[in-house]
Amino acid sequence: MQIKKKLNSLIKVYIYFFSYILFTNIILFTPAVANSFIVSDLEISEPFELNFNKEKVIDKGFKQAFNELISKITTSGDKKKIENTKLKTIKGLIDSFRMSNERFISNNYYVNFDVNFNKKNTLDFMEKNNIFPSIPQEKKLLLLPILVDLQKDKIFLFDKNIFYENWNSNIQKSHLLNYLLLNEDIEDIEFILQNKNSIEDYSFKEIIKKYDINDFIITIIYKNNNNLRVLSKVQFSKSYKIYNTTYNNIDIYNQLDLDKIINSLKTSYENYWKNINQINTSIKLPLTLFVNAKEHTKITELENALKTIDLVSTYDVSRINNKKIFYKIIYNGSPNQFLNDLKNKNVIVISQNQFWEVQ
Repeated sequence: MQIKKKLNSLIKVYIYFFSYILFTNIILFTPAVANSFIVSDLEISEPFELNFNKEKVIDKGFKQAFNELISKITTSGDKKKIENTKLKTIKGLIDSFRMSNERFISNNYYVNFDVNFNKKNTLDFMEKNNIFPSIPQEKKLLLLPILVDLQKDKIFLFDKNIFYENWNSNIQKSHLLNYLLLNEDIEDIEFILQNKNSIEDYSFKEIIKKYDINDFIITIIYKNNNNLRVLSKVQFSKSYKIYNTTYNNIDIYNQLDLDKIINSLKTSYENYWKNINQINTSIKLPLTLFVNAKEHTKITELENALKTIDLVSTYDVSRINNKKIFYKIIYNGSPNQFLNDLKNKNVIVISQNQFWEVQ
């Protein structure tokens, strides 16, 4: 009898659940809007029990999406300031969301989430918390980790270099830097060994130019007993930085300690890249431009460009007449930056009668 009651209760839960799926899929998702930060393909799971509540799953998805977003657009220090943001505030930043690929596996419910965060509201939220976010731009770069054992007076490049062997073993989705490790090359080994006594001053140009990549990190790890000094040479775009990091009482042959060091170095490199791409939201440059009202292709090209330029905070149509459409834009940068951004999107603008005209 008790089994029958439990079965009937589960049937009611399933009926309610699938009705809820139809309801949410119909009315809760709206198309993505312009000027949004998009977090996609998050997998959320929850035990499917008698007290199953889909609203809790959705709230869980919102929190996880927010955490994913701030991991991408803020430095590790700034993330700590807002990682405990209340759910109500998070919901206020969301324009729309989508749930897909709902499924049951071993009494667990799984669903994939796509969440669109309103760009203007998110930037305003960051500014109120004294945070300058970064453009979430991925970068592919070359990495050469070199292990120098000072006690043994040996250099390890590929074989028996645990940093080389483990660097890409734990890739995090929120990381923007994609590391390409050097191939094991006898000629490269000879180049480095010939310069081992002045390795900190060695440029590595002969090695780097083989890979047709402009961005690179040379990480030289000096091991002295259980203490490490790490010299990092970082080249991102036109920015170059050299700095030292020390780690004490570390056993690099202990997997937990090794993972800790690699994650720490990756975080420092991510922070440096984010600082280069920082959006200064305190700069709110008002701009006005117009386009010929009959040039429908140019109108579409302009609006598509404005939607995808990272430093465009907001834009809207300020007025229309029978000849021209005027746009008011708030831009987090300089006029020259804005013109260059448009040019990169194949939109050319000229100055005419105190206004900018799209050509």
